[in-house]
Amino acid sequence: MHEHTVRVRTASGVVEGFTRDGVHRWRSIPYAKPPVGPLRYRAPVPVQPWSGVRHCHGFGPCAPQQRMYTLLAPGKYQPTSEDCLTLNVVAPAEPHAGPDSGPLPVMVFIHGGGYLLGSSATPIYDGASLARRGCVYVSVNYRLGPLGCLELSSLSTPDHPIDDNLFLRDLVAALRWVRENAAAFGGDPDNVTIFGESAGAHAVATLLATPDAAGLFARAIAQSPSSGMTRSADIAEQYAQRFARTLGAGASDAAEVLMRTRPADLVRALEQLIVEGQREMLGAFAIGPTYDTDYLPVNPAQAMADGAAHRVPLIVGTNADEGKLFTRFLKLLPTTEPAIERLFSQAEPGVRERILAAYPGYPKPSACVRLGGDFIFASAMWQIAEAHGRHAPTYVYRFDYATRALHLSGLGATHAMELLAVFDVYRSRYGKLLAAGIDARTAGRVSDDVQKRWLAFAADGIPGEDWPLYDNDERAVMVLDKRRRVEHDPHAERREVWKTFEFAQ
Repeated sequence: MHEHTVRVRTASGVVEGFTRDGVHRWRSIPYAKPPVGPLRYRAPVPVQPWSGVRHCHGFGPCAPQQRMYTLLAPGKYQPTSEDCLTLNVVAPAEPHAGPDSGPLPVMVFIHGGGYLLGSSATPIYDGASLARRGCVYVSVNYRLGPLGCLELSSLSTPDHPIDDNLFLRDLVAALRWVRENAAAFGGDPDNVTIFGESAGAHAVATLLATPDAAGLFARAIAQSPSSGMTRSADIAEQYAQRFARTLGAGASDAAEVLMRTRPADLVRALEQLIVEGQREMLGAFAIGPTYDTDYLPVNPAQAMADGAAHRVPLIVGTNADEGKLFTRFLKLLPTTEPAIERLFSQAEPGVRERILAAYPGYPKPSACVRLGGDFIFASAMWQIAEAHGRHAPTYVYRFDYATRALHLSGLGATHAMELLAVFDVYRSRYGKLLAAGIDARTAGRVSDDVQKRWLAFAADGIPGEDWPLYDNDERAVMVLDKRRRVEHDPHAERREVWKTFEFAQ
């Protein structure tokens, strides 16, 4: 395989990457100073410039998390470290010829993982296929879990200050880096699309309402955003106090204990806090963005509804069988009758009956799984589409495609399966196992369609002339499948009933 090195001068210094398979790649370029020592729990600080050449051939560590989540290949785990504020760039090796041979659109990917786990080094997020088709692709690491996504600023002291919404500040710092450096990699700093999946999609939706992110991106794509992952500063304070107690700290020494506790012990304590929070129905999930704070003054859903969010074109959507993944792995969703009944135990009278009526056959397992998927993912998508669609161009999709292997496994078009199309995974070595025989052609066709649409949207904000805008009258949804089609307000009764459910936040 022919490979050679490639160098680019960024604002901080020269970075060296490598060229392979028609793309240039730079890995683990730092976009902020390592948030270690006194910088733990502080807003990211611009990276220290370096002299000489920085070698960016391999991935550095990802954010501290449980080791089992860092598997990159059989038997190969990615190391973790607080020094994780890096990003990766993939750009086409051959400049694009033709009349539009100016700078390329930039696509910045934010990985998911429930604000608890994940890494930009995960092979599926490679991005080379998108870059080859005509963009500069950037994937970002951000602080996760107890060091970035658990709101602890209420424990701040003059000796040990703690900033709010650290992961969100990280993402904005990464977008600032992109604004400053995109041109050096052949990208257009004025044409940046942020996109993410699951918690990454939730982060995208939150960035739409983050004042400090204004002007740093021109469009956004939220793939399966989630509900219940935003909390008020009051609920965050309750969680922070519990977290301090879990670490054996009191009100007077909590900040000091946070500063000296090893990352692995913080990760373990957070696992305990999440289990407790779910058992005791504390309201929102323990981690994710917190509003009523310095950095995020308004609940993002409210900001969108009021027209106070950034009015950029948006694609938002879900998958047909979101809940099925969570019957096997990460059993965090209410996909069983006992979990669903617990969910409704604190709801207003009549809400349970209204919602269950929209899921015929309840409590059959298939109805429970559908309800669990809608509770977390579709309800968020409907809310975002309706609120943002009033003020800015909004396109909605439902991803229905699954290969026979996925149907036979009982997963179907479950959570995260659209990533296989977005990143052209079906044509990779591992993806070919999921799309054998006749499926290979269809999977390739669906992947081409999705990638072309995402790239067209990144280029000019329109994901294809045949995809109508979503408005609150027609509610047009593009169904991405073997045979794509437009449906109007599919699952209207399910969409309507979730409006009556108040997410405790």
